[in-house]
Amino acid sequence: MPFEGEEVSIPSLYGNTLGLKPGQIRHLERLYRRRVPAREVVTPELARALTEVSSEIGRQVGLLINRRGIIEQVLVGSDREITIPSLTEHRIGRKRLRGLRLIHTHLKEELLTREDLTDLALLRLDLMVALSIRDGGLPSRVFVAHLLPPNPEGKVYETLAPVPLHDLHLDCEEFVRALEEELGRAASGVTVEEGRDRAILIGVGTGNRQALEESLEELQDLARSSRVEVLDAVVQRPQRFDPRTLMGIGKLREVIIRALQVGANLLIFDQELSPAQAKAITDLTELRVIDRTQLILDIFARRAHSRDGKVQVELAQLKYLLPRLTGKGTAMSRLMGGIGGRGPGEMKLEIDRRRVRERIARLEQQLRALSRGRYERRRLRVQRALPILSIVGYTNAGKSTLLNTLTKSETFTENLLFATLDTASRRLRFPREREAIITDTVGFLRHLPPDLVGAFRATLDELQDADLLIHVVDISHPRFEEQMGAVEKILGELELGRIPRLLVFNKIDRVDPQEVKALARRFEAVPVSALDPTTLGPLLAALEERVFFSHRQTR
Repeated sequence: MPFEGEEVSIPSLYGNTLGLKPGQIRHLERLYRRRVPAREVVTPELARALTEVSSEIGRQVGLLINRRGIIEQVLVGSDREITIPSLTEHRIGRKRLRGLRLIHTHLKEELLTREDLTDLALLRLDLMVALSIRDGGLPSRVFVAHLLPPNPEGKVYETLAPVPLHDLHLDCEEFVRALEEELGRAASGVTVEEGRDRAILIGVGTGNRQALEESLEELQDLARSSRVEVLDAVVQRPQRFDPRTLMGIGKLREVIIRALQVGANLLIFDQELSPAQAKAITDLTELRVIDRTQLILDIFARRAHSRDGKVQVELAQLKYLLPRLTGKGTAMSRLMGGIGGRGPGEMKLEIDRRRVRERIARLEQQLRALSRGRYERRRLRVQRALPILSIVGYTNAGKSTLLNTLTKSETFTENLLFATLDTASRRLRFPREREAIITDTVGFLRHLPPDLVGAFRATLDELQDADLLIHVVDISHPRFEEQMGAVEKILGELELGRIPRLLVFNKIDRVDPQEVKALARRFEAVPVSALDPTTLGPLLAALEERVFFSHRQTR
């Protein structure tokens, strides 16, 4: 230990030391050199040194101690609270707890505060300990709290009964080891495939609750398409949005604590987060935070196989990323790790921005070149005088399955949202030796990201040459009418309203036949099951009538 008057410089002194005398600062810095046996929460000697300096400066003082008993940081607070610095160097990883306990002072005989207990839960500390101070700066009672595994009561933490310091008999090493094992056993009860993300979904809105829950159900389907295991879902209807964190800070902390309890590593917001909101939320947690747009972009990145599709997806991703390069290195890493890619380092920020802009310019140039190639292919089709039929519809409505059954082809199909991204064209033969080109397109979705619509506009431009749009609807979906409306809205935005369309109700095998008849009559739709070729006769007849007779005569 340094002699009185010797200068000490300890980098782990954290907090506002303005107004403190040099001697007081040296007393604080000397705390850093002490050690605690692994089995003890705090030694009487260290507790006394801590309460004495805290009483002298009139502020709370804290120590972050690791499991080897080494003091990592000395914290200086105000007379009412203490602020814990970023603990990103002590990542939780596969552990259930962070491996640090906080010992800090309370200037009065006060219980652990709500802020203390929130920090315990959010930061996953081994223990939260407070020492009260009696006259003369001596330690009085000790207050201890620890986390709890998931339990029927929904309790997150437990506070032990306060006792005088000399009556605290807690084997810290054994207690924390047993607690972490218990937390691990509770988390292992949730079966998740190795390597898959585990997420909590969050929906925030001022509309009616049913609409929010329906949108969250669709978000869950999107998560499944991206191989994300959904562990829980949260809906909040605030009177107004919090401009900083979208949802209230208190509710957000509850969600983060819940995520840590069930072993989630990802928060997915149903609403698009602004760059500032994403940063504010990631500042509160080490969990990765993404929004609906980023999840959709990840699905598109997984599903795109053609050159066109890959260029369009990368362009949309970069346009989404550019405004989110904010210069917060750790937050950006958490925002962009896993789904969506990795974030840049803080020192490379301007370089990365420039490179992203340059890459966007190159991709847009490639997209224009690819668009010219598509134009030439469309021109050849027109010269052959073959009618063009384009299948459109909500994602997962069965468009690709219908294409396969009609043309006896084998384009990729799967019961997932956005299973098909790349445009596929096939030759369709009618019974009377007539032929047409039939094209499958990317599925539509409510709240489709604007950048994604813009990036795929070049591909969707092929719809401009269609003689007929086949609007496929999953009639078995409980909200098929809303999905129909979403598709019509996007078709209007793409200025495709002038092209005739045929409404096709798919998946009739999942709906009562009488209900199918009533709905088909009401909406003037052709009912089919894309999996059953015997149901496609009326559809082929309707297509032949629309394309080769009534429509061709009016063009």
